[in-house]
Parts: sequence; C-alpha cells; structure tokens
Amino acid sequence: MDIVRPLDGTPVRVVSEDSSSPTRRAFTSGLLATSLSAPALLGMTRKAPRRLDGGFVFEDQERGHKLRDHAQFHAPKRTEKVPVVIVGGGIAGLSAGWWLQKRNFNDFVLLELGDRAGGNARWGENSITPFPWAAHYLPVPGKRATLVRELCEELGLLKDGVWDERWLCHSQQERLFINGHWQEGIEPQDGLAQDDFDQFRHFSERIKAMRETGSFRVPSEDGAAHQTAASRELDRITFGDWMRREGLYSPYLRWYLDYCTRDDYGASAGRVSAWAGVHYFASREPDEKGPLTWPEGNGWIARRLIDRLSAHIRTDSMVHHIRPNGRRWQVFTEGVLYDAEAVIFSAPMFLASWMIEPQPPAWPIPYAPWLVANLTLDRWPKEADSEPAWDNVVYGSPTLGYVVATHQNLGRQPNRTVWTFYWALAEGAPADMRRVLLGGDWNYWSQRILADLERAHPDIRSCVSRIDINRLGHAMPSPVPGSIFHPERLRRTRPQGSLVYAHSDLSALPLIEEAQYRGVAAARHVLHLLGR
Repeated sequence: MDIVRPLDGTPVRVVSEDSSSPTRRAFTSGLLATSLSAPALLGMTRKAPRRLDGGFVFEDQERGHKLRDHAQFHAPKRTEKVPVVIVGGGIAGLSAGWWLQKRNFNDFVLLELGDRAGGNARWGENSITPFPWAAHYLPVPGKRATLVRELCEELGLLKDGVWDERWLCHSQQERLFINGHWQEGIEPQDGLAQDDFDQFRHFSERIKAMRETGSFRVPSEDGAAHQTAASRELDRITFGDWMRREGLYSPYLRWYLDYCTRDDYGASAGRVSAWAGVHYFASREPDEKGPLTWPEGNGWIARRLIDRLSAHIRTDSMVHHIRPNGRRWQVFTEGVLYDAEAVIFSAPMFLASWMIEPQPPAWPIPYAPWLVANLTLDRWPKEADSEPAWDNVVYGSPTLGYVVATHQNLGRQPNRTVWTFYWALAEGAPADMRRVLLGGDWNYWSQRILADLERAHPDIRSCVSRIDINRLGHAMPSPVPGSIFHPERLRRTRPQGSLVYAHSDLSALPLIEEAQYRGVAAARHVLHLLGR
C-alpha cells in the first residue's frame, strides 16, 4: 500500500495498486502460450501491467454514522451569539446565504461539515483540468425560472437575454455506444425497427400532453396549483407500471427511460414514481438549448457563491445537535455552540431526525447510493469512427457512462484528459446497494470501472494512470411511489417557526434548481420572521 494524494488534494486514506486481475484476453493468451513448443516461445516476454494509482476521496461515512448512532461529542469550547445559522453548505445552503446577502442581511454563519462547501457541486483539480465530483451541468433555465436566471445574470452567464456561448455545451454533446459502434445522441437510433420508432413517437406525444397540463414544472412548487387527480395517481405507481399501461414495450425505449431515471434519481424505472419519471421529461421545454457546463461541472457555480459568502462560511464545522432554548436555538459543534434566533436546516433531510430536538419523524424517501470516479488518462483511447463527446454512454451498461472534463476547452483537445465516471447503484434496494458500495475496496471498484469501459474502449487500461473514487452512500433522494405527495414531505415544504428546512430533498427531485428554490424560500421566511 502506498500513500498518495487524491486529485483535489484532500488528505484521506488512499491506496495505490497495479492493474491486478488479468483480463480474459490475457488469460486466454496464457493458455495458448503453454501449448506452444519451446522454440516458438524464444524471445517472448510477458509485458508488465501498467501501474494504476488512486484511492477513495471524501471518506466521511464514519462521521455520519456517529450522528446516526448518537455517539458522544466533545463539549463546545465557547458560545457565539448570531441571529441566523445555516446548517449545510450545499447549493441550498449557499443559495440561502446568497439571498440573505442580496437583501443586505449579513448577520449569519453557514456551517459546513467538510473542508470546503459545495455539497453535490463539489469539484477537484489536477495539473490537467478542473473536474466535477458529482453534479456536472445546469439545464438552460426557461423564462419561468426567474430565480435561476437572476443568478445566471449575476454570474455573467446571461446578458440581455443571450447566453454566453463559452459555457453552452459544445458539440458533440452526447453519444451512445450501441451495436459495436458510436452513434450521435443518447436516444437509441441504430438497429431500431419502425415499430420502435413509433413507440418513441407515442411516448413523445404523451409527454407533450402532460407538459401542457402545467403539473410538471421546475421548480416543482410552480406546478403545485395545477395538480389533478390524474397526476396524483401517477405517484401511486412506478414509472415501469406506467410504461406497461401505455403499451410501451420497445426494449430500446424502455432502456432509454430506465437510463434517464437512473441518471436523475439513482433508481430504475421499476422503482421510481411514475410522477417523477414523467417530470423528468415534461418539466423541460422540448427545444431548450444547452446545457450549461464547465470543466468542474456545477462546482463553477458553487465556487462563485462560496467566494461571495466566504466571510460567513465556517468549514470543518460538524453540527451534531440542534435544540430549542426558549425562543432561540442552540446549534452544537465540537468547537462552538451557536446561539441563534433562527436556523435554516439545509443538510440532507434524513439527518434531521438524528440532529434536531424534538426529533422530527424519519424522512420517508429513500436515498440512492452512487459511485463517482475521476480517471486521469495519459492518452485518448484509439477510435476509428467517432469523435469524443461531452457525455458518453454505453447501451446496456449498468453504469451511466462518463463526461469529459476537457470538452469545453476552446482550443485543441490536450493529449491528457480527465473523465468523470458515474454509476448509480440501482440494481437492488438502496440499503443493500449501500453495503455493496462500502464493502468493495478501491481495487475492486477500479477494476469494475475499467471492465465496463472496455465495452467501448478495448485499450482503456493502457490509457488510464489514475482512478480516484468518491463513494456517496446517500447521494440523492429516490422518489419512489408515494414520495411526491407524502404528508411529511409536504409538511416540511411549508416554513413554520424559526427552524426552517431548505434542501432539494424537500422536492424529492435532486435538481440544482430545486435546491436553489428551497434555499431562497427558507431565507425569505427567516427575513420575514426577523422583521428584516
């Protein structure tokens, strides 16, 4: 075991290994060699496997498990009185701080568990490029998405109604490896029969009709007044059930829809709510441009919010207990006890029942486990029939493919690059998949990643020199049937009192727009509560 430093410099326990288990090709070659005569073996030597470095990053499961198990924490050394405490530094917490600051309210602190805020918009950087550690794009917001557009204008992405072309995803945007070669776009085209194309058209027509109802919007709260008995019924069945009800049986279409739910919700179409499955397609305009993306993904946005709020952010501040004290709140960390008038709880919702007193009900929506890996390539794989795209997907794979961090480079693509590889562990129940995720060591996961990529890139093992892996046990809420209209979810979306919730979990939709909306809604409530 060697000790190496991960790509973003975070000091964690990591390992360094060779490519270990032999490939099927190497094993077959070995059997062939033993059958050859001795003269045929003269001059033949076994080629040493390429050295592969890497390790796990952001390994903070132990701290989360201390909260779950109600472990003892050190008593705070001092008390600090502050009007508002924001707990959690993801996009929701950063958006709450952004809104408070915009309203000239600066009497707040934002407490972040890790050494840098950002949540699922965290990013890293190496000598080649910045790269994302989770969320990697922002859909171009439509004209109804006023909050997101306001932020985009402040960040210089939108000026006089025109988007900065530097950050609109360059072509080619997406490609799919299917039937032995790459095709442009992720919707399957190669090998489809007329019946398959008819099924895609039927699905598109059904989605158009649902879009026109106004029930499916971003942020989802905008569609709340337009919900009908028919839309509510969708939350009682799975997306897979809805497909069967609609007579959608094309294996290509069903694969595509399942890929989309795994991509956005970390759950298969057979597990996710039909309402959420429809929302994925019906909430966006069919002709929207984009998306907006950066080498570091949504870290580009997070970085700029962090810079604006730097005076208020306290990193390495793990909140382990929140309790009322008269009309105020006590927020406990191991270093400081914060005495606050109001608390914005912008951490994941499942943590609330571990931290807050009196204890709220357990959060009713399960969480999907994910694996995100950043692969450093010293050279590009050999390809004869396709140019690399930003988003690259393999048909039939259990993974979600990879995005290329250097894709937005305005000049010639460098020889070296970084690929961000995504894998939602959606093959079983989330609790079972979490055990699988945390049970495999770095070598196990790195070899599985390379084996998956070999489907499309047979020479990938000779290209990759490093794999760093981020294991996210509770990456995002998976809106199973009953989630969207669950009473506890709806209760927490209505701000009451001086402790208010703010997170994309409240929408059961892990979207950056939902996180921003919930953060701003909480900040508005607190400002009103304090008479500011």
